[in-house]
Amino acid sequence: MKKLNLLLCALLISGCSWFDGEDESEIKPAELVAFEQQAVIKKQWSTKIGGSNKKFWGSLRPAASDDSVFAAAHEGQVSAFDIESGKRRWGTDLDVSLSGGVGYAVGQVLVATSEGEVYALDAGNGSVIWMANVSSEVLASPQGNGNIVAVQTIDNKLFVLDANTGDTLWQHEDDAPLLTVRGTSSPLLTDRMVLAGFDSGKLIAFNPENGSLIWESRLALPKGRTDLERMVDIDSQALLIDDVIYAASYQGRLGALSRGTGRSLWTQDSSSHSAPAYSRGQVYISEADSTVRAFNSGGGQVLWSNEQLFLRRVTGPAKLGSYIAVADAEGYLHVLDLQDGHFVARTKVDGSGVSAPMLTVGDSLIIQSNSGSLSAFKIQ
Repeated sequence: MKKLNLLLCALLISGCSWFDGEDESEIKPAELVAFEQQAVIKKQWSTKIGGSNKKFWGSLRPAASDDSVFAAAHEGQVSAFDIESGKRRWGTDLDVSLSGGVGYAVGQVLVATSEGEVYALDAGNGSVIWMANVSSEVLASPQGNGNIVAVQTIDNKLFVLDANTGDTLWQHEDDAPLLTVRGTSSPLLTDRMVLAGFDSGKLIAFNPENGSLIWESRLALPKGRTDLERMVDIDSQALLIDDVIYAASYQGRLGALSRGTGRSLWTQDSSSHSAPAYSRGQVYISEADSTVRAFNSGGGQVLWSNEQLFLRRVTGPAKLGSYIAVADAEGYLHVLDLQDGHFVARTKVDGSGVSAPMLTVGDSLIIQSNSGSLSAFKIQ
């Protein structure tokens, strides 16, 4: 199976050299337009966690417990920081090439490597609890619930491990298209369900105890004549709000499904690599061309669309106070109004850019930059 780092190059082949400014024939990312700031973004703290490899900028994201933030660098460093002050609580060097993480569940910090190794660390002191092997590279955060740990691999497999020992309990292999985007989604876990999205555009809910099928739903159907046109990968974690699951696929759809049965409640044509966000009865998505859109969570109606960040390679949206925020490849944090999507604030986070999904913890937004800085921001 081919895994190509196509990203938006599937839409615009010339887009692979965004921001280099060397070829005037290329379609370029939107220039930032000045606006009157209506809110103030305050940096609470910032620290350094270690450098990263460009190949894994988007796959190493922070996670959090009630009082700590956990972050990892590609070179193998995993660290815990006080969520209020940013003070380092512990640091562990695994001396491996980390490619997937960070996940957190019930006292365990979870990371994985490009060689298919999964590590569970003690969230209190960073010591290794266990290490397990899966079939191939992991490009998403392992997820746990205290009883099991679920890991998706780049070869379109799902592994479910015992949270205490790392032993494999069961696994599932889905059909793999010939051509896919380089990336995988993180599983969504509850006490009664493991939900995984696959390169085929399918969402599958499994019984966590034995891997038996609860339901299967196809979020997107392949369309077009070429393998490139027919890619419908689900490369982001689904979002569970009450009894409704929201999920997005590349070159496919954003949809809402019933948690219990997988029945489709509504769909809208959309193309995204990023997880949706939710606030105040609205679902937000960053599309593959960096358009940010808002939908009514109940019926799926498009409420607004902001196209002013076109091709700036924005992250998925994240809640920040009473607003929604995205960051871009030049390192700017953009804060948007929930009701109509206009900009209310902007600040420069880090000149290296931001690719990893951002993390909302209470009123704070935790951002890991491409250069390995970790920062917390609030709206003042």
